[in-house]
Amino acid sequence: MGVSMTSALKLLPVLAPIVGGAAVLAWRYQETRAPVTARKLVIPPLAMGLGFLMFVVPAMRVPWTWALAAFLAGALLLSYPLARTSTLERQGEVVVMRRSSGFLVILLGLLAVRVALHDHVGHVLSARQTASVFFVLAFGMIVRWRIGLYRRYRALLSEEV
Repeated sequence: MGVSMTSALKLLPVLAPIVGGAAVLAWRYQETRAPVTARKLVIPPLAMGLGFLMFVVPAMRVPWTWALAAFLAGALLLSYPLARTSTLERQGEVVVMRRSSGFLVILLGLLAVRVALHDHVGHVLSARQTASVFFVLAFGMIVRWRIGLYRRYRALLSEEV
């Protein structure tokens, strides 16, 4: 007996964040193995900014107040644990990101919060609007986190060796 297409589609909102979370964990592991550069800190939020093109599609649009609330929740609340567990340090002429055992716990916790909120918000908004709100939330979180890392990176580079 196979799984119906409807059942599979209902699992997608739960499975997608888990797969995304696993990809972020793998990426973060790789990130700690190579020196940090300004480019590596700045490109992810800039590239993610292209996702705002989704709002060209009317079904993806949400009221400005919802988008602002999602951005602020990501920037002010959810970016904080990421910033606290992301440490840059200088090693000779390069800056590296130090691995943090707490980072895995934070990522898993944020994933759990996202899945729980996604289910709740999904009862109020359409699936497309829910995706839009969570994209803006993630964007706020990543932008603030990466700005903090970039500032710390510049400060470390300006220190005497």
